Order: sequence, then C-alpha cells, then structure tokens
Amino acid sequence: MIRTHACLGTGLLAAILAWGTLATAADSHSPPYEPELLVVLPEAYPTPDALAIHPGGDLVVSCPNFADTSQPPALIKITPELEVQHWVTMPPMEETGRAAPMGIAFGPDGDLYVCDNQNWADGNGPDGEINQGRLLRLRIRDNEIEKQTVVAHSISHPNGVRVHDGHVYITVSMLPKVQREDGLLTSAVYRFCLEDENVELTNTLEDENLLASFVTYNRDVQYGADGLAFDSHGNLFVGNFGDGALHKITLDDEGQVTSNTVFAQTDFDTPMSDPDFAEKMVQAKMRSIDGIWIDEDDMIYVADFSNNAIARVDPEGQIKVLAQSPDNDGSCGGLDQPAECIIWEGRLVITCFDLVTGPDKVNTGHEPPHTITSLKLD
Repeated sequence: MIRTHACLGTGLLAAILAWGTLATAADSHSPPYEPELLVVLPEAYPTPDALAIHPGGDLVVSCPNFADTSQPPALIKITPELEVQHWVTMPPMEETGRAAPMGIAFGPDGDLYVCDNQNWADGNGPDGEINQGRLLRLRIRDNEIEKQTVVAHSISHPNGVRVHDGHVYITVSMLPKVQREDGLLTSAVYRFCLEDENVELTNTLEDENLLASFVTYNRDVQYGADGLAFDSHGNLFVGNFGDGALHKITLDDEGQVTSNTVFAQTDFDTPMSDPDFAEKMVQAKMRSIDGIWIDEDDMIYVADFSNNAIARVDPEGQIKVLAQSPDNDGSCGGLDQPAECIIWEGRLVITCFDLVTGPDKVNTGHEPPHTITSLKLD
C-alpha cells in the first residue's frame, strides 16, 4: 500500500526550458489546465493503462507491465483516499505464459471485461498470422479471481472495451490480415453479447461480430481504432489513433450501424518527412487518440498519447486542448504519455504509459516514477 507524495525531482525544468517552441506558438490552443500528480505507483506497476470505476467506488487500473516483463501483469485499485492496492494478478494464457491486460470495463453484474492484448509487444507476424488476443470476463471476489470466462479469442490486437445495453464492445487496433491495394491499415470495432463464450475471430471483414471498420490514412502512424465510449444518446464514439480522428457511429433500434462518420479530427497534416515536423507536431490539436471518456454533458475527453496532451471535444465537434506537457518524468504531475482518462472523485484522472518512443512522440524514453496524474476541471 502506498500513498501519493510530493514532487520527486526537478527533471521537468529542463524539459520545460526545451519546450520554448510550444510556449511561443501556443496561441492556437493555450491549454488552460495544469496537470497535478495524483499517485506514484510502486515499481511493480511500470506501465499503467486503462481505467474503470469499481462498483464500490475505487478506481481500477490495468497494468500490462510492458516496460518490465519481470513484473506480473496485474489489476490494481486506488481508493478515494489515494491508497494504491494490489487487486489481482492476471492469470497467464496457457499457450504463451503471459497476460497483457489493457482495456477494462465493468458489466452490470460487477464482472470485469478485460482486453488481453497478447501480441501488443511482439506483433502479429509478417503476414498477420499470429492472433492470440482474448476478451476475458473475470468474476473477482475478495481479491481473487473466482471465475474466468473467455468471451472471444484468436483476436489480432484487442485494445479498448465498453459495456452498453447488454453487449460488450471492443476495438481491434490492427487487422493485418485485411490486405488493401493501397497498403493502408484496417481496424475495427467488434460486439459480443455479455454471455458469449469462446467466440473465435478470423480477424477479417467477414467476422459475424464485426460492427464497423476503419482505415488509417496517416502512413506515418499506422495504428487504428483505440479508445471508445458511448454518449447519452447511445451513439458510439471511436478514436482512430493514427489519423487523430474521432468517429461517430449511430445505431438503430436493432443495433445495426446506420452511419459511421468522422465527428472531429486533428488539424495536423504535416508529413514526418517535413523538416519542421517536430516543431509543428506539438502545436496540433488532438494529434492522436488513445483512451476517451464522455461525461454527462456529452463532452468527450481524449488522451492525446503522441502529444503528451489532453483534449476535449464538445457536442458540436469543436476541439480544445486542455493540458499539455513537454517530455518529462511525471514526477511533478506532467502528462507523461497519457493513455486513458476518466472522471473520478471530481477530477479527470489520467494514466501515464511512458513507454513508446519515435519521431512522432513527445515521449523519449521510459523512466521512473510510474505515475497517474489528474486535472481539476471547472
């Protein structure tokens, strides 16, 4: 058990000084909020990812621990008093000996649905032939997994999950078996009944459980459907990570898709080959979309993973950057590669994944501390 503590160091200062480009060119969004450190996680949880609120009020966090595979993947709880508690260790898949809990969502009976993204770290093979991901349903009682059900298996890249109106919806961020003539990536949303068991996917557009598919047009970042959430009208919103595009999917009374349109999209269109790419990328609004959360007023909060930022999209589709950080270690509360966000205890709580690097990422490396930060919203 560990409690949050004060700022751990001054490493953020150097990063801020190097952030001069953004400071002088921030007129386009002028982020109004300053992130504040919520908790520092023990070393056993180096890559916090998804968030869900337990029926008892605690915040549950999935920890796939990609940054340190010697640490068993786990689900942890944060109490309203900000105590971090180990909840359960994820049972490994027998064939692979590992588990990779990412998206999580509670069902109406208190069971937890978990996207076990088995192939996140190693990929799906040269021809997309390795597909070991699963959608799990866990019944957890007294800090132990009482029952584990495999809802679906043989999934390419299960990522985000939401439960709505008797069904569970997941994003599959990559479908490499779907080959397009233009070479662009296809991703999808799948839907299952809450009581489904052992549904096998082919990871093609012929899957019966496929609800909607997407194409990622940004050739520099070929990563597709990621965060998803429902608004108060039953519309499903899905983030296309690489395109920085928020899709709105409308459903009829039978649950069939009646439209799949881009509701809001980043203002960034500079190719990575542009010599000013690094300077321009941090000035963009909602350059990438990881986890999303929708509040009671249908405001959509977006974790901009690549830009170390949090954006908000209003019901008219207007984008506003709420907070943004330079590359930092998270010790002072900075956004250190935000993966998911959720409103809990009057704050927007954000996990800091702090692992993925590359020319399109503000984050330059993984380092302690492992943090969860927050914004005090108006």
